[in-house]
Parts: sequence; structure tokens; C-alpha cells
Amino acid sequence: MNNKGTPVITEMKVIPVAGYDSMLMTLSGAHAPYFTRNIVILTDETGNTGIGEVHGGDDITKALESYRDYVIGQEIGNYKTIVNTIKNKGTANCDNDGEGLQGLDLKNLKFVVHAETAVECAMLDLLGKFMNLPVCALLGDGQQRDEIQILGYLFYIHDKDKVDLPYLDESDSSEEWFRVRRKVALTPQSIVEQAKAAKAKYGFKDFKLKAGVLPGAEEMEAIKALKKEMPDARINIDPNGAWTLKEAIELCKDKHGTLTYVEDPCGPENGFSSREVMCEFKNATQFQVATNMIATDWRQFYHASALKAVDIVLADPHFWTMNGSVRMAQVLNDWGLTWGSHSNNHFDISLAIFAHCAAAAPGEITPMDTHWIWQDGQDLCSNAMKIKDGKIKIPDRPGLGIDIDIDKVMKANELYNKMDNHDRDDSMAMQHIIPGWKFDSKKPTLVR
Repeated sequence: MNNKGTPVITEMKVIPVAGYDSMLMTLSGAHAPYFTRNIVILTDETGNTGIGEVHGGDDITKALESYRDYVIGQEIGNYKTIVNTIKNKGTANCDNDGEGLQGLDLKNLKFVVHAETAVECAMLDLLGKFMNLPVCALLGDGQQRDEIQILGYLFYIHDKDKVDLPYLDESDSSEEWFRVRRKVALTPQSIVEQAKAAKAKYGFKDFKLKAGVLPGAEEMEAIKALKKEMPDARINIDPNGAWTLKEAIELCKDKHGTLTYVEDPCGPENGFSSREVMCEFKNATQFQVATNMIATDWRQFYHASALKAVDIVLADPHFWTMNGSVRMAQVLNDWGLTWGSHSNNHFDISLAIFAHCAAAAPGEITPMDTHWIWQDGQDLCSNAMKIKDGKIKIPDRPGLGIDIDIDKVMKANELYNKMDNHDRDDSMAMQHIIPGWKFDSKKPTLVR
């Protein structure tokens, strides 16, 4: 027993897992029937368990496995040094072209994701339990709030019955939201139906529509329909840079009072980077702009801020690490800008990661987005955080405040092991809808 410092880590498990998804549409294509994640479980000498979650894919699993020798035998209180060590000495993904997510090419996602976040989270979970403090109290300047406002993340959904793929069917569910989240949604009316069902289930007061699927003018009709149905809601749109600068200005210039802010409206064009183009969009429309594409690391953020291209940085802790995300929140608050968090398909451990980072972020943060509502019912923990009245309440428990259910994890691992390919590929399902479909960062998914 180590009596002079914090407990020592004695075991590290890396367990790749999979879950079920809807046929959600984005600029990159259609979500496949399954999504993958990696779970890290650390055990210390006291018998406590710490957990973390990060994106899936074989490259990220390989990176996590390479960290083991740098983690086992280390004190949990030394987690910052350990995270820095594994970042610099663990297996790194090669062939990074530096493009990042400016053009939303998902093959670059593995270069943006920080696999070490899963280890960082698991160590913070252990340290919080040792110190009898929630993880958010260990980040930045400590816990800033007890509750986090969450927005309802809305998607266009294609018809799963028109493709020969094993999407879930929840048409006989007693829960309206569970039925709606698997239904076709390609019209303004169906998007409004989706929002109403999500609001009834989770109490959302704010919404974001994932665009880049239909012609921009049609997507704006959905935004107008949402605002008419819910006039007090903050409503945002995210086309992932699909629109040209000219189109983005035309679509948004008269939407003050309808849209609260616009997320990544346009991308690189005519030799100019996304940061330069979005600066011009801001100047032309006077809209606040958010991003999870043009400021995914500190070097990118320097250039984005120098150009005043963004007002809201959606600092996903899986891209920034948890400490990095909260450090970004501190900088943004000091500079009079705004912090928020982007999400991807994830389980409930990542939901807790988002919540604790948001709880530690200072200032007036923007409502946090999450995919968890699309995966609700597949939790890997016995007491997952829940969204109620549009908010997540930080548990009155140390660490993350949630407990892993290893039986559920291993069941998700079984599903993972049945998959032929573990890397995200949104083009696969699109081949069933539009034969020969290929990703084009300047063409909405269904505009071919």
C-alpha cells in the first residue's frame, strides 16, 4: 500500500465497444447502423475503478493500448504528467496532412481526437473518488455550476426500410421519442415533430439542426417552422461548411430573430481558408459564429481568433482533452467569447465527460449539444446521468458520479466484435440510397 501519496494504478483495460444508431444524415453521409467507441477502465491499489470513453476505430484502440506501460504503476495524483507522457510517447497516427476538419473529411477525425482523453478521464475519476470530490472540482478553477443546459440535437433521417442494413426498429416502443428517432425525417414538418418529441422527453428549451443534407433554402424552411412552433427557443443550424460564402450570406442575412447563431456555415473556397471565409460571413451578416471545425487545436484557434472568425468555440473534450477544453473555456471567458461543446455518437461515459467540463467552464456558456438522446437506452453505467427539464445535474458523488456495468460493456464489446469494419464510414449507407455516392464537402448529402 502506498502511504505517502495518492493510490497507484494496478490495472488498465481497453475495451472497444459498439452501439446502435439511427440513419442520421450529415454532410458526410448517413450514420451506419452501428457506431464504435473505446472504453478505458483503470483500477488502483485501493480497489477503486476509474472509467473513460473516447471515439472508436482501430487506430485509436491501438493508441490506447500503447499507453499501458506508461500508466500502470503510476500515482493517480500525477495524472497531468502521465497524460503528457502518453501523448508524446504513445503510438501516434501518421499521415496527418494538417487539414483537420476544415473540409469535414472523416478520415482526418483520428488526427483530431485525443485518445489520451479516455485515460485522463479515468484518472480524474479515480482522483475524485480518492479526494471525495466531483471531477469538475478538479478542473480549471473548480466547479462553476451544478446544472448544465443541454440543447436538443435534431437530424434529418433517411428511410431505413429502403436499405438492406440492420437499423433498429422502435416503432412499437411505448416512448414517443424512441419511435420518432428511428422515423424518416426529411421535411420541415417531420423536423418539428422530432423537436416536439425530444422536448416532451427531455424538456429541451433550445435546438440545433444538423444541416448540409438538403438544399440550404429547404433547410431554412425547417428552421422557420421550428421557430414558429417554439418562438422562445434558441435555434441554431450547422451545415458543416457545406454552403458557399455567397449562399451562406443569402440564407442567413435576414434570419436575425430566428437563428441565435450559425455553426460552421461555410468552408474553404477560392484559395481562402475556412477561417478567412467565416470572417467574411460574420462581417456580412453580423451573426455570431460557432465552430468545431476551424479551431480544433491551439494553433488553429490562434489564427481563428486573430481573424475574429469565431465567437463560440465548441471545444469537445475528446478533441482537446478535458483539461484543454476547460482551459479553452477560461481563455474564451477572459476574452469575452463563449465556450460550448460539440459531440459525436457516444455512450453515457462521454455524456459525463461533457457535463463535468461544462460544469467547470467559467462564464456564460452556450447550451451543450449531445448525441446521447439518439443512444438513450444503451447506457454502459448503472446510474447514467439523465437530461431532465433540458438540464443535466452534476451528481452529488465523487469522481464522475457514475458506475460502470461491466456486463453491459462486454455485451457492447460482443457487438463490436461482430462488425467487419470498426472505423466510421458514413459513405457506406449512402451507397444504398445513391449508388456511387461520394463525399463532397461542397455538396449537401442528398444533392447529387
